Amino acid sequence: MSTALSSTDSGTRSPRLTRSQRALRAVSDVGPLLRFRASGVRDRSRSAVKLGLGFILTVTLLVAWLPGYLPAGDDRRSDVLLLLPTGYIGVLVIAIVSAAASGGGRELLPREQAVAFPVSPTTDHLGALLMAPLNIAWLMQSWTLIAATAYVVEAKWQLVLAQVPVLLWLAAATALAQVVAWAIEWLRRGPQGINTVRLLVVAVGATMAALIATDNLVPLLDRSPTIRITFGVLYGADGQVWPWFKVVLALVVITVVAVTVGAWLAGAVVRRPARDELREESSSRQPRPHPASDLMALVRTDRVGIWRSVPLRRGLIVLALLPGLVALAGGLEWSMLSILPGLVASGGALLFGVNSWCLDGRGALWRDSLPVAPRKAFVSRVVVLVEVLLFATGLTMLLATLRAGVPTAAQLVGVLSCALVVTVQVVATSLRWSVKRPFSVDLRSARATPAPPVVMVGYSARLALTTTLTGMLFGAATFASWQWSVLLALPFLLFSTAKLIGTAAEWADPSTRSMVVATVAS
Repeated sequence: MSTALSSTDSGTRSPRLTRSQRALRAVSDVGPLLRFRASGVRDRSRSAVKLGLGFILTVTLLVAWLPGYLPAGDDRRSDVLLLLPTGYIGVLVIAIVSAAASGGGRELLPREQAVAFPVSPTTDHLGALLMAPLNIAWLMQSWTLIAATAYVVEAKWQLVLAQVPVLLWLAAATALAQVVAWAIEWLRRGPQGINTVRLLVVAVGATMAALIATDNLVPLLDRSPTIRITFGVLYGADGQVWPWFKVVLALVVITVVAVTVGAWLAGAVVRRPARDELREESSSRQPRPHPASDLMALVRTDRVGIWRSVPLRRGLIVLALLPGLVALAGGLEWSMLSILPGLVASGGALLFGVNSWCLDGRGALWRDSLPVAPRKAFVSRVVVLVEVLLFATGLTMLLATLRAGVPTAAQLVGVLSCALVVTVQVVATSLRWSVKRPFSVDLRSARATPAPPVVMVGYSARLALTTTLTGMLFGAATFASWQWSVLLALPFLLFSTAKLIGTAAEWADPSTRSMVVATVAS
């Protein structure tokens, strides 16, 4: 290949940019990349995205002010005030887990598209920070903290000042979580990095278990540095501007430092190969015996597509362990465990189920050319999605029941019925979305999402609302005889089965199937 200058080259080298110039260029690149990402949204989805962002902004403004008008009980405001520092820690923990599990946060630009553009690690880091709030868990916790602050301060003009430290802490916690996520990813990509990260996770889990067993967790939380943020809220509520300003300034400094350190770590991560993903993709395996039927062959293919995917396997393990450990630490009773199956099933579907056919990628063209009935391929996807969600739910419930005591027959049947109902609900809804609104996504990257971030917020909100209401209904049914839970589950299962049959009929239609295959394979 010739290395001579082309007719468009000037023959002079470009001037070497200073560090500050590179940083400014990285910041300025974020805007064009956001517009480039937004331009890929379809016309119908574009209005939905605008409505979604408007809804998020409206809800944020409402929860920041309206709770101040709620009547106060004898000690309710004081109780909520005491819980604020723990709530601040909760936001940080959830942000760390979310960013670390996704390999450093969400991508502003998909990995395959980023190859053709000179996107710097700093730009990628800033994009991940901007994508972090487009997460239903982040939004719900943020809205809860903002609403709790409004309730404590009451509706007065100082409430504006009181909310500033909370908003700054949300930004600082997101930036700090991104730093931790990049650091973990840097360790994971190093020599013996996978084992190092696993040992680190085990050490953290053992430490938390020791704190819970020795009843030292609450005293430790009482000495948390986030108490300073609560002081900043109270300073703002009392109109003490100078102490309030010092807290605000400290949070701004923390945010700026965290963003800067995160950008540096992002550059360090890029210089290391993704060892676990590359090893999985380049590995060779011994062939297994031929399956007994076409359906079993399809099921086997779908299974390995999930369990041999490093990002999906990692996400499912985190999703199965985290709620169970939280329930174990809180000592939840059986009547409250009916909420957990919906949480786990919704989270598992959001990993890949809401755009299930994207797992095939370019192989969807080959899959669709096989001499197999389309309904068998659909049934295979249903079977695998159900068993994956039930596996994660079962592991969560196993951990949660360790301190829940011996259940009654009504409690046991109620929780099992709820787990089955929400799993079938989520599978039916997810596969319907997969057929109606497919997206082309490369899920080999741990940072990819099965749909655009704003669409994922809508999906997660709808799944969370449906499964939470279902869980509350079955939780109430545990106070009756066990037969009520079985009778209550029947209409839910029949409705979800009818939805699956309708979606299977749509998938069997050649024009619909061709649209889905062409989209996910593009």
